[in-house]
Order: sequence, then structure tokens, then C-alpha cells
Amino acid sequence: MFARSAFRAAQPLKQHVRRYATEPSKGGSNAALYAAGAVGLAGAGYYFLSGTPAAQKAEAKVKNAASDLTGQPPKKAFTGGDQGWLSLVLEDVEIVNHNTKRFRFKLPEEDQVSGLHIASALLTKYKGPEMEKAVLRPYTPISDEDAKGYIDLLVKKYPDGPMSSHLHNMVPGHRLDIKGPLPKYPWEPNKHEHIALVAGGTGITPMWQLARGIFSNPEDKTKVTLVFGNVSEDDILLRREFAELENTYPQRFRAFYVLDNPSKDWHGAAGYIDKTLLKTVLPEPKTGNIKVFVCGPPGMMNSISGNKKSPKDQGELSGILKELGYSSDQVYKF
Repeated sequence: MFARSAFRAAQPLKQHVRRYATEPSKGGSNAALYAAGAVGLAGAGYYFLSGTPAAQKAEAKVKNAASDLTGQPPKKAFTGGDQGWLSLVLEDVEIVNHNTKRFRFKLPEEDQVSGLHIASALLTKYKGPEMEKAVLRPYTPISDEDAKGYIDLLVKKYPDGPMSSHLHNMVPGHRLDIKGPLPKYPWEPNKHEHIALVAGGTGITPMWQLARGIFSNPEDKTKVTLVFGNVSEDDILLRREFAELENTYPQRFRAFYVLDNPSKDWHGAAGYIDKTLLKTVLPEPKTGNIKVFVCGPPGMMNSISGNKKSPKDQGELSGILKELGYSSDQVYKF
């Protein structure tokens, strides 16, 4: 995650990058844009989970084909309301990087989907033998909402995080109490002309859910700009998945990465997500029907938008986005 010190300025960006925020690309490749000095994809070392999004989608379609022929809507594992907690079995664990793992939990029935919608999350619960109270933590699955029989959670371990530490100690066969869905931002196709996703660390998971939902729907023509800050290149989660979106939809999706501790081979921006970067790559607040989504560690949130007061209270808009002229109704804090 980000250090607790004040955000440092990112390297200057070429002003022509602003064109993407309000206008369609007029030819040229992403490689040319990045070579010109914009914050771009650089280097190798993609960390991916279980194949590309397209492959995962195709696999899910094959798995769901037989039941889809019945014309019946799929069963939902999580129905909210008074359903209570479901005890799910951990089926598989995959190491993603030095402090992050993917956890695949089996749904109660093989033909069930999660029941989540875009955007929503799940709540997890754990109570250790010496704990007075149970720990509750929300997570946004990275698996497709149409996937049957499982959900995938992407979890970074924090030294002082009781839930993340518990999850990282789990092995296949262990169980975890989960309930939901927890409604977040209700998305509809073309709800906004252009959205910006500003994320840090595992704050990328709700952004992935939203972006995946948009680009998996051929009726949704929303433009998406991602700004993703991390400590090092190894910490960039879901990088391959976002790269595939960028290659598939170059007119509608761009990703910009910022590293606090870049290697000498890094060609993107260094430092933290700052005012200069956001002013350059985000859609301007007065350009039309736009929305900025923010999710990350408290220090990042405080600097960019201000933190939420509670899950149901967005709190006041402050920080960089307010300074740039965005209104509170143009910003949503996950």
C-alpha cells in the first residue's frame, strides 16, 4: 500500500494525453502514446490469475450452456435480506505476488451464481479463539457475476490485518463465513458518458468489477479511464486483464500506472497520484455526464477525495478532486 507520508508529485505528463478524456482517439497505437511520455504499460511481469478474461468468459459460457437452454434464471447463492451467513469451502489458493493471493470459494451448489450485481460486494466474518468480537471485512469478488459454482477473492495481506492474515493462513478445505450482496453503486449501461477509476492497492477490485461489467455488455458504450497507484511494479494487480481491455477497446479504455518505488526500467510515472496527473488524464468536470470512482487506502482517499464517513455516508468531497472543480455528485467513494 502507500506510505503514510505526503503524496509526492508524479512526473510531468505531455498535455496531449488530455485528448483522450474528452475526444475519441484519431489513430495511433497505445504504444505510441506511452512512448510520447504518458503514464503507460511498461515492462513485463504480468501477474494473472487463471487465464485471460476472454478465456474465463468462454469457459463460463460453456459451463452454463446446458442450464441456459432451460430458459430459467440461474440460482443465486447470496440473496441478501435475512439470508444470514453462508459457510463456504475454500477450493483453491493461488499466489499472485509477494503479498497477494487469489482465493476460490465453492458456492453451495454447482449451478449457482453469486447473486452479486454491479456494483456490489460481499461481507466476510472471522472470529479467532482469543478474539472478543468477530472481524468483518467487505471484499469485491474478481470473478464474473455469471460464473457458476464459485467466487474468487483477491486479498492482499497486511501485517496488522486480522482478516487478511486469517485468509492467507487458510488452505483448501477450510471454511469462511460470507454474506451479501452489499449494494454499492447501481450501474446501468451508458449511465455516464465517461467514468474515471482512481485506485490504489486492492482498491482495484471494485474498479475491475465495474470495468468488466461495462466492456462485457455490447450495449454499453461508456468510456473508462483508469489511474492506478502502487508501491512497485510487482504490486500492480489485474494488470493483464486491464491490458486486454486496453488492446480490445483502444478508443474507450486507457490505463495509467503510478509507482511509488519504481525500478530503473520503469517508463511510467513515479511518485503518487497527484493533481497534475489527474488534471491531465481525467475527463474535465464540465465536459458532460461524467463520474469519478475512488478506492484505496485511507491516505490516498484523504488526498484525492476525502474518506467516507461510513459505508452509507460518502462524507464531504475534499482533496484534489474538489480542487479540480468536481462536485460531490460527480464522485463516488467505494
